[in-house]
Amino acid sequence: MARDIIIKPVKDSKISNVDFSNLPFGKVFSDHIFQCEYINGVWQNLTIKPNEPILLNPAAKIFHYGQSIFEGMKAYKDGKGEVYLFRPEENCKRLNLSAKRLMMPEIPPALFMDGLKKLLEIDRDWIPTTEGSSLYVRPFMFASGEGLHASPADSYTFIISTAPSGAYFSGKVTVLIEEKYARAANGGVGFAKAGGNYAAQFYPTQLAIEKGYNQVIWTDDNSHQFIEEAGAMNIFIRIGDVLITSPTNDRILDGITRKSIIQIAKDINIPLEVRKISVSEVVQAAKEGSLKEMFGAGTAAVISPIAGFGYQGKDYELPKLSDTYASLLKKKITDIQINKSEDPYGWRVKV
Repeated sequence: MARDIIIKPVKDSKISNVDFSNLPFGKVFSDHIFQCEYINGVWQNLTIKPNEPILLNPAAKIFHYGQSIFEGMKAYKDGKGEVYLFRPEENCKRLNLSAKRLMMPEIPPALFMDGLKKLLEIDRDWIPTTEGSSLYVRPFMFASGEGLHASPADSYTFIISTAPSGAYFSGKVTVLIEEKYARAANGGVGFAKAGGNYAAQFYPTQLAIEKGYNQVIWTDDNSHQFIEEAGAMNIFIRIGDVLITSPTNDRILDGITRKSIIQIAKDINIPLEVRKISVSEVVQAAKEGSLKEMFGAGTAAVISPIAGFGYQGKDYELPKLSDTYASLLKKKITDIQINKSEDPYGWRVKV
């Protein structure tokens, strides 16, 4: 499919205006995007073109019925300037799982990968090289077909946009265990990266922020007794020497960073359990002093340590450890991503 891509380069690059030593996350955008349309049952108009505003009819169904999905991934440069992706085929698989659940067309893997690699080849100078930085890659699809009838659209647009981003420092993160609101429900779309999932998080997260916390730990929709995710990330909890994470289900995103952590933890003999973990178990462990670590796992931060949590009006601090699973696992993953170590899993994909 790469030979079918039409290239429309920018006349003047914006790159000289960018301060690569001071890059916020997801606010500076590269010169080009990859775009194609699904019309009459066929993906067509494969184009790499300037990153400019999109023109849509007010009746485009994305505005009315929320058919919108996305992925998050990163491109990296190693010390020799070679460009790599991390497990991009998993992003494509998950995008298609999301598409199927929201009654949207699936993206052929060859189209996804060819468009992505060609875009990165053209905008490779936008990939930062300072430690901890990367080119954030955002593939997304939305209903561009028009009409006010409550039904799936008849056409869709798929875009890959990129944004150079600096090192992601989360600082001291405190979280509130949610007792009322739910991120997702059984039979719903919690496992999909659907835009509406994230919109629904904003209000309860703001309530937590107003109470002095940074984020919310989501619990199950039925009893609110079992821990599921941390903000927009999967969550890991260390009690004693055992690392625990919740099993995926209809409500929990099958995170690529999560899967990578599980694999590496097993291979370096960190005791690991994938099971339901109750709020009461975590609170009891905190009281007894056996709760050692909690951290979120996702593309943006890779691993984001949690310094403390609140529950039912009481705050609990986690101990400050010199050697943590979080730091060890993050280094293992990032070293693979930027070609600093061997990749026994075949996760690193050269562009």
